[in-house]
Amino acid sequence: MSMAHTSSQAIFLVFVVLSFTLSVAHFSSIHELLRSHGLPAGLFPESVKSYNLDHKGVLEVNLDGPCMAKYETRVLFETVVRANLSFGQLKGLEGLSQEELFLWLPVKDIIVNDPSSGLILIDIGLAHKQLSLSLFEDPPVCRSQGLSLNIGGRKGIGFQDQR
Repeated sequence: MSMAHTSSQAIFLVFVVLSFTLSVAHFSSIHELLRSHGLPAGLFPESVKSYNLDHKGVLEVNLDGPCMAKYETRVLFETVVRANLSFGQLKGLEGLSQEELFLWLPVKDIIVNDPSSGLILIDIGLAHKQLSLSLFEDPPVCRSQGLSLNIGGRKGIGFQDQR
């Protein structure tokens, strides 16, 4: 083997290792992952237990259990929340509902089209709401006290009496 051939193989090997390392970059928290994708860190509560982002961009976020947080209105996180993550977007959300006029509606998409606008778009199916990005800067506290999910043929949300 010639010296040039050996060095070109070494350079190629370094290139492959660096490419692989960059493509599977691991973030220390879900909040850091969101920021790296042009989304605010506070879209998920501080109590996230774990998360996984697969090679297709499917994000699965695991919490200790269902819990409720408040942004402009109350939101309910189920134990597992899934979405397709791309830059500035969480699309096809499952496991997140928002209270609107005493109804709990599933959040379908969360989109930041232009971060300089200071706005975030929340798609709840029946309507699109534009909210201030500043509401989502910090991860909220998510409380499970007094919250119970009644899972039957249909999902329902109930609240136990506080003692």
